[in-house]
Amino acid sequence: MSPPKTPLLDRVRVPADLRNFSPEQLRELADELRAETIDAVSVTGGHLGSALGVVELTVALHAVFDTPRDRLLWDVGHQAYPHKILTGRRDRIRTLRQGGGLSGFTRRAESEYDPFGAAHSSTSISAGLGMAVARDLKTARGEPDDRNVIAVIGDGAMSAGMAYEAMNNAGALHSRLIVVLNDNDMSIAPPVGAMSAYLSRLISSRSFLGLRDLGIKMVRRFPRGVERTARRAEEYARGILTGGTLFEEMGFYYVGPIDGHNLDHLLPVLRNVREAEEQGPILVHAITVKGKGYAPAEQSADKYHGVSKFNVITGEQAKAPPGPPSYTRVFADALVAEAERDPNIVAITAAMPSGTGLDRFAKRFPDRSFDVGIAEQHAVTFAAGLATEGMRPFCAIYSTFLQRAYDQVVHDVAIQSLPVRFALDRAGLVGNDGATHAGSFDIAYLGCLPGMVVMAPADEAELVHAVATAARIDDRPSAFRYPRGEGVGVALPERGVPWELGRGRLLREGNSIAIISLGTRLGDALRAADELAARGLPATVVDARFAKPLDTALIEQIARHHEVVITVEEGAAGGFGSAVLHHLAWKGLLDTGLKMRPMVLPDRFIDHDSQAKQLAAAGLTAKDIVAAALDALGVPSRAALVAPTG
Repeated sequence: MSPPKTPLLDRVRVPADLRNFSPEQLRELADELRAETIDAVSVTGGHLGSALGVVELTVALHAVFDTPRDRLLWDVGHQAYPHKILTGRRDRIRTLRQGGGLSGFTRRAESEYDPFGAAHSSTSISAGLGMAVARDLKTARGEPDDRNVIAVIGDGAMSAGMAYEAMNNAGALHSRLIVVLNDNDMSIAPPVGAMSAYLSRLISSRSFLGLRDLGIKMVRRFPRGVERTARRAEEYARGILTGGTLFEEMGFYYVGPIDGHNLDHLLPVLRNVREAEEQGPILVHAITVKGKGYAPAEQSADKYHGVSKFNVITGEQAKAPPGPPSYTRVFADALVAEAERDPNIVAITAAMPSGTGLDRFAKRFPDRSFDVGIAEQHAVTFAAGLATEGMRPFCAIYSTFLQRAYDQVVHDVAIQSLPVRFALDRAGLVGNDGATHAGSFDIAYLGCLPGMVVMAPADEAELVHAVATAARIDDRPSAFRYPRGEGVGVALPERGVPWELGRGRLLREGNSIAIISLGTRLGDALRAADELAARGLPATVVDARFAKPLDTALIEQIARHHEVVITVEEGAAGGFGSAVLHHLAWKGLLDTGLKMRPMVLPDRFIDHDSQAKQLAAAGLTAKDIVAAALDALGVPSRAALVAPTG
């Protein structure tokens, strides 16, 4: 009886080990890598479909290129799970997206094999071009550097304008850059097969490129008009054969399309590209299948894009115990209800219909729902255009993604006082997606804009009212923010009732301490008040509802009748607490000895972990509010953690 065969994956410590494998062994390794990825994500949850689609591509890239010396960038970092396994992180792959574990995205601080962090999409070509130009500048000053720079872009990232801006610049600079387009939705590709693979190998081969260079040198001797015509003829001839005319027009030498799961196609083409003396940018077009090799993911790519823990055999994902609806679900249902009564309400998302809940809106109102792709800038100005014609656009974008469209928010919406309504999902800390996806800054970056209304409902019932409020604001832009995850379980109203603009609500009245909460920190504010009351310090609790406009009358009243005022928000410094301080300073109410304690996110990025642990790390729990109150009153800090006796 022969001993069991050692898995090839066990022989891979670093990518250099792949370069000793035969093509047959690389195919076997790819199968093992796919199984390892499935097993790991079944334990941790994460982005599965995208990772499975690039298994063979990952193996081929690391087998052909000299990483980490050659720079390999992964656009939309959740394609990079197989990459992490092959680059010395296999022993930690089951800590993916867990506290203290591996990031769900590429991260420079995590590995030398991650030359650029990627969590938002469409950045790889820009960053790669910067690396390529840096290499060329060093070479020009006598520091020879022949490393390759490879940017892998895909999973919808080519729908963003930034990718085309980068390609346009790359074509003009003519630096040597390799872009691999991982086309996993067939949105660009013509048919792929043996003829396509043959043509790709041919046009990327040294002999073809040498002949092409000879032809270019010859036509340079012709009059300029003839030279230009000859170049165009060659480009269009290849474009007709391969379908790459768009990329050729942008200055890229196009190779493809090729089967991104066939190593017999990938390896020779990538070797040809590596050895090519073509000096300009090259694009290799690979066709892949999202979820490849795992039937449940192939059959339902949307449901297996991001997954919770799941059973590998059945594909069944772990279901959370029944609980309150998510804030996302509540927003979507509230918007549908408003749209039933108002035919002018339209909804816009930037490639996140299910993430924002607008897939529900689209089912009910397909003609009034618009998914513009990964194009937040366009989404905002598109919404502005709709608003000019009397529509009531709701632009649903994650808080962190709206940062990409800030110029449009300022110039196209705020300056023109257009009533675009921004629904900011994932506001505050977001758990295992980490700092790149946390909605930390929206209160500050929107609150500083003249005329902007910024709301933060305290629970899911308040969110229904916030949607109704936004629907009625027709003379200026507005935004409302809400967190990731489930609500707190309050009863939902049958219909949203618009708030009076700039009016908070007084929930409890106390003596020397007042806690003014903005948004979903209200639950902890109330728990802190309970703890303070148990210590003989009944506290006033206010739900601000609005970061802008402020309820100045209520804030001034609170300041005049309390010794300590604490503001609490799940946002960065410069937001609600800063606005309250600014107002009270101008009213002279800080000159009376009032002790203000604005509680905000700390001045650092908080790594991925559970939301509860992130909030504790940020110092925004009920215990922290109690400690801040006692500290302001001069009670020793240790007493904040010790219950009273007697």
